[in-house]
Amino acid sequence: MPVPRGDAVALARELVRVDSRNPTLVPGAPGEAAVARVLSDILASWGFEVEVHEAGAGRPNVLAWIPGDAGLIVTESIDPGAEMRPEMPALMFNGHLDVVGVEGMVHAPFDAETRDGRMYGRGSTDMKGGVAAMCAAAARAADAGITQDILVAAVADEEFESIGTNELLRRGVRARAAIVAEPTRLAIAPAHRGFAWIEVVVAGRAAHGSRYDVGIDAIRHAGLLLAELDAYDERELVLRTHPLLGHASLHASLISGGIGMSTYPDRCVMHLERRTVPGERVESVVTEIEEACARVRARRPTFEAEVIRRFSQSPSDVSVEAPIVRTLAVALTEAGLPTPVEGLSAWTDAALLNAAGVPAICFGPGDIALAHAAEEWVVEEEIERAADVLARLAGHWCRKGESA
Repeated sequence: MPVPRGDAVALARELVRVDSRNPTLVPGAPGEAAVARVLSDILASWGFEVEVHEAGAGRPNVLAWIPGDAGLIVTESIDPGAEMRPEMPALMFNGHLDVVGVEGMVHAPFDAETRDGRMYGRGSTDMKGGVAAMCAAAARAADAGITQDILVAAVADEEFESIGTNELLRRGVRARAAIVAEPTRLAIAPAHRGFAWIEVVVAGRAAHGSRYDVGIDAIRHAGLLLAELDAYDERELVLRTHPLLGHASLHASLISGGIGMSTYPDRCVMHLERRTVPGERVESVVTEIEEACARVRARRPTFEAEVIRRFSQSPSDVSVEAPIVRTLAVALTEAGLPTPVEGLSAWTDAALLNAAGVPAICFGPGDIALAHAAEEWVVEEEIERAADVLARLAGHWCRKGESA
């Protein structure tokens, strides 16, 4: 059944019904190809110019744009060999199409069933409701009249390594500002934390359980490091704060080691996650862990450990006085809604856009607390409100002279 142009709720339902589990997170999962086809077909039927390109094998991005009166100018920017023209799109709406696994869910993951005004399904909150709202908003803004282009980027793999938005940026795609339609409960979210995944391999010496004179217990040594990091967290990280995000933090995510009940463990592997606030760099995070190891070694000379940086993403931070923040507040006020400004707890592709020089903030329907949960839903009226607000924002931002 065709989705009416600009109908955010109907579009969200069609997207939620498509299984787009990330295959890196869920081996054998289908990825984004099917949902990208659905979305690109619907946007083409709405009159968008649409391109689908591969961010990775079988992992497509959908780029769709509504040209303003100045004419279509995005096609050159998506050629990795071309230089950006000065008149880049005024506004980018960005959102991801992949979802996480469905194990343990208490309702059908892809039925998009509506109960009591809530749409249930994996990805309804994170973030197909937001993708639908931003697409509908672009169509509505174009119908109301704009003079500058709106680019819609529906990307792959945000739930793992963000190959989608990284490929977008590699191709030279930029805009003067961006909204990432992640779930914020319709709050303005100009900042979020970053993270670093660190592996620590603690070395011991295997020996019979009775040979305390020979064995070195890698697991106990790992415990000493955890205690040192716990003290560091309480002593230092609580002082590294951001007005919207609270303080930096550290937790132990995974731990493994040991050979048998009567054997000293020769190895213990810990995986740590360090959540960073704006202003922190991942290199300093690695140094922190290494310095904690050195403090343990000073007390226990047999302690040995290797610290390995596995993956990291930077924090994101846009001034609350930035033009895109102020314009979004105006749009919320015009829609009769409050204008809360909050930090977002989760990481998003906004950080990549900001690092590339595109001021990007988060705003969308749904509650991040429901993302990845056993029960995931979004209020349908909130999808509609988000689309209304984003259309108003685009109307202001994409009229000549108002997006500087």
